Amino acid sequence: MGDEPRLERARASAARCEWPEALALLVELDAEQRLGAGDLELYANIAYAAGRLELTLDVWERAHALAVQAGDRAAAAGAAVRIALHMLIDNPLLAPIRAWTKRADDLLEGLDEGPAHAWLAVIRNYERLLSGDFEAARMWARRAIELGSRVEPAAAAIARVAEARSLILEGNGREGWILLEAAAVAAISGELDTIPTGMVYCELLCALQGLCQYDQADQWSEAMDRWCRTHAIGSFSGRCRVHRAEILRLRGSCTEAAQQVQLACDELRPFLRRELGWPLTELGRIRLQQGDLDGADEAFRAAHQAGWQAEPGLAQVQLARGEIEQAAAAISDALARPSYVPSKELPPNSELQRAPLLAAQVEIGVAAGDLKRARSAAVELGTIATRFESKALVAIAAFALGTVCLGEGDPASACNHLDEAVQLWTQIGAPYEVALARLRLADAHDRQGRRDRAALERGSAHASLERIGASRPGSPVVVARAVVAPAVAAANIVAAEQGELVRREGDTWAFAFAGRLVRVRDLKGMRYLVRLLAEPGRELHATDLVIGEGGVIAADAHDAGPLLDARAKDAYRRRLIEIEDDLQQANASADLGRAAQAEAERECLMSELSRAVGLDGRDRRSGSSAERARVSVTRAIRQAMTRIAEHHAALAEHLELSIRTGIYCLYQPDPRASVTWRIETGSQP
Repeated sequence: MGDEPRLERARASAARCEWPEALALLVELDAEQRLGAGDLELYANIAYAAGRLELTLDVWERAHALAVQAGDRAAAAGAAVRIALHMLIDNPLLAPIRAWTKRADDLLEGLDEGPAHAWLAVIRNYERLLSGDFEAARMWARRAIELGSRVEPAAAAIARVAEARSLILEGNGREGWILLEAAAVAAISGELDTIPTGMVYCELLCALQGLCQYDQADQWSEAMDRWCRTHAIGSFSGRCRVHRAEILRLRGSCTEAAQQVQLACDELRPFLRRELGWPLTELGRIRLQQGDLDGADEAFRAAHQAGWQAEPGLAQVQLARGEIEQAAAAISDALARPSYVPSKELPPNSELQRAPLLAAQVEIGVAAGDLKRARSAAVELGTIATRFESKALVAIAAFALGTVCLGEGDPASACNHLDEAVQLWTQIGAPYEVALARLRLADAHDRQGRRDRAALERGSAHASLERIGASRPGSPVVVARAVVAPAVAAANIVAAEQGELVRREGDTWAFAFAGRLVRVRDLKGMRYLVRLLAEPGRELHATDLVIGEGGVIAADAHDAGPLLDARAKDAYRRRLIEIEDDLQQANASADLGRAAQAEAERECLMSELSRAVGLDGRDRRSGSSAERARVSVTRAIRQAMTRIAEHHAALAEHLELSIRTGIYCLYQPDPRASVTWRIETGSQP
């Protein structure tokens, strides 16, 4: 069969939105060197629709080079603009984006205005938005709308979403929401082609969730899901999975949310290590909601290592562990030194970026007894919520004020604010947040002697938490202050008499602790716990625990492959060259902010390359087996500790404070407790 029929078959497949089939035909033709310069735009668009971002960029770079060689400035500029646009939408390293924008600018000089000019205005808008310059961003959005309305409707549609976001972030919410709604309607009107429609959907969801409009985001996410089932634009899956995971977590579906995040990590990992920090922070939130403090800590730290803002996540983990001073220092530092990581969801210089930090500061401030700082944070949070007209932010602010009032000894005012939080979160449909507000409301009723009302709120909260499989949030601060000291004293008495004991008795384990002896049925997690108790202070790798119990760990031959494939490594190196060019221009113009940003991006990519390639030049392999072991061991240990808590509350509290799980697991008791375990494994059934 000749080349023309294969090209026509590829076009026909693309028209039916059968992107993988269309791409397979074009890849085959390209391998035979039978695609001409005029076919590269089709090739790039189909590659993008099939979810192959780096291939898309490769093809557009080829188209750009061929157009430059042919002296076709308009075509070369168009290709440069598309490269910058795809980087912007899916892979926001600003230095390479500016490099390609500069090339397009030079090529377009003196040419009549056309689609490339409109897309260039869109790119400049987003570059300013990602840099936190909302006024300039809005100016470029207006330019894109004016130009796009005449020569490129898709550019105008995306620019309308961008202009609305800039207006809202500047504080002009009323006008911004009207524009955003109009842009949303345009997205489903059928006026645009498939790929631009998908881009508008994606940008709309970024805007709504970044602005904490979760109820609207949920509706549009469902609409996009229906649209995607027909059009199946693959290149949006990684980022959109994170948005979907956030909605699932909000609805209480943490297991499904975690699955979406893991898929997002797999899809985003080859393109940009820093962007990987986004799903990792969402994974941390999911694990925190599930009560997996070690897993949450690990996810937040991985996000930080990837160059992402990991607060307030890390501080919240510290608070849950009772490390109040460390949490207070971390959250204060995060508020004093805001992150300038380019992000479309939470651009820098935005009050929205402060909102989650302020909410955490309220909790930490009350726990630390710093009520003045907690109230100041709650008041600022309330101001932000009012300004952005977000129901979720208002609910967060109401919860914060209720928490402060409770800490100040004003339970009546606390009830008013907390009841408002319950009602708002109920309207949004967020069962975990409703449960948290009900538990805090129960405390306020208790303070006023309303025992029946407190019991009612607690019962409803615990029923909701059980239904969604979430961890029952205790009060780590109360545990640390009120429970540990008596437990330690009792432990010292027992240690003086007989010491702490673990003994295997057939299919049960006997635990002696704090003057009590209990027997618990055997579980795999019990055996992991015993290994840790036998070697206090020693970190044991999760894979060692699995193997020690007869488990099987996949060999390297069955791992997840190289951390970066050859195409991704080549792309990273090209991006490094572009960053160096941008850095030289920034230094030449004495633009210190731009230079600092370029240096940060260079460091990010260099770190990723060094992480993926060893000193000998060989690829490092993905540690998927270690991750599977971590998940398996953490789950098993948590199940065992839950079982122990049913029989011996003091022992469960001791283990909760002393056991750390993750890739490395550790039993590290408080040295003041003088706990020394005697292990008698006995015979196994």
